[in-house]
Amino acid sequence: MTITILKASSFSIPAGLAASCAELPVGAGWLARLPSLVRDVAERWSLTLSDPFDSGDVSCSWVARAVRAGGTPAVLKLGMPHMEGEDELLGLRFWNGDPTVQLIESDETLNAMLLERCDPGTTLRSSPEVEQDIVIAGLLQRLWRDPPPKSPFRPLAMMLAHWSDETRAAPEQWSDAGLVNEALQLFVDLPATAPRNVVLATDLHAGNVLRAQREPWLVIDPKPFVGDPAYDATQHLFNCRERMREDPLGTIRRVADLLGVDHERVRLWTFARAASEPKDVWGGQASAIARALAL
Repeated sequence: MTITILKASSFSIPAGLAASCAELPVGAGWLARLPSLVRDVAERWSLTLSDPFDSGDVSCSWVARAVRAGGTPAVLKLGMPHMEGEDELLGLRFWNGDPTVQLIESDETLNAMLLERCDPGTTLRSSPEVEQDIVIAGLLQRLWRDPPPKSPFRPLAMMLAHWSDETRAAPEQWSDAGLVNEALQLFVDLPATAPRNVVLATDLHAGNVLRAQREPWLVIDPKPFVGDPAYDATQHLFNCRERMREDPLGTIRRVADLLGVDHERVRLWTFARAASEPKDVWGGQASAIARALAL
């Protein structure tokens, strides 16, 4: 049996993960402990590990290909402590591979997960965006389920309140105070008027959908909260940058129709997210999208 023993001196930290850790109070401490955490779970679960994935999509976790003692391929993931991703492990357990990757082993204390490996593992970004719309809509409709009794998942309003606090703390970065205040009010009003509340993925976009063999596409990196299904369209929309610049209302209507949700609520959610960002993080387009959607 071969077990990878990782030495801190040769331990690889993806640049995106290091940058994310630098932005959080707990990030530096977690990053310093990460080599020993990975070593611990690799030994405990009898894993041989490759170097971690290092791409723009890997910014909140240390993720590497793994091989189990019996030769089964897998993926090891240790999540950085952050508010949005706190319940990923619980979400994977809840969806149980339908349509997410399977959770093979887990350690809630360390936020460590041994996951089913997707093969070939190419992302949905390799497909044209109009095809992405269809795949994303189908996956979201399968993910949306009533929360279980005594649900462990937090309400969407909790994440929105967290974001609102961050925005209010940085007024010098607001491009339009009127739009920002309107958006922050929608973060209060929209959850209260949701026609239905389901378990949401909240971070489903083409980079978090991988080509697999067990199913054509599987979801990775869910960040479950309970709330309005119309909200779950927003992450994909913000990743369709050119279409959202050229025809935001038409793009919203198409995605909303595929999802079977109210396109007006999708417009409001998209506006609220675009306008409330303390800085323009959506590829330089959030302010323009907010103004285009502020009817």
